[in-house]
Amino acid sequence: MILSTILCPIDFSEATEPLVAYAAALAAGTGAELRILHVLEPQPTLNGPSDLDLAQKLAHYHAAATQAGATVSTAIVPGADAATEIVADAKRLSADMIVIGAHGRTGLKRFLMGNTAEVVVRTAPCVTLLVKSPPAPVSYRESA
Repeated sequence: MILSTILCPIDFSEATEPLVAYAAALAAGTGAELRILHVLEPQPTLNGPSDLDLAQKLAHYHAAATQAGATVSTAIVPGADAATEIVADAKRLSADMIVIGAHGRTGLKRFLMGNTAEVVVRTAPCVTLLVKSPPAPVSYRESA
């Protein structure tokens, strides 16, 4: 299987750092471009992170993935439903793979809003790799 584009949706939870590291290692090892995506869902309160905070966090993950050897692009897209936007972005990019975290929301929020990863796995147009946190290390050997 040849990978040219890997989509890695993130939610800025504690699981994001190891998820991006995993996706970056996979992209660097396969030569695929890594797209890190955050879906900006409407906030029920005014206490949500600012656009500047999100941009700074996204820049941090971009730099970390680049340092790992991946070719990286990033995006923040608005959307009422993260799973719908992730799948739409995968279609727009003709992504070969989605690397998504197994959890972000927990408890009542997960029950009320649904499990984004589950919906993405069921509806994605491409292979979807569900990564538990913390993920296992990734290493690749070039074949001779």
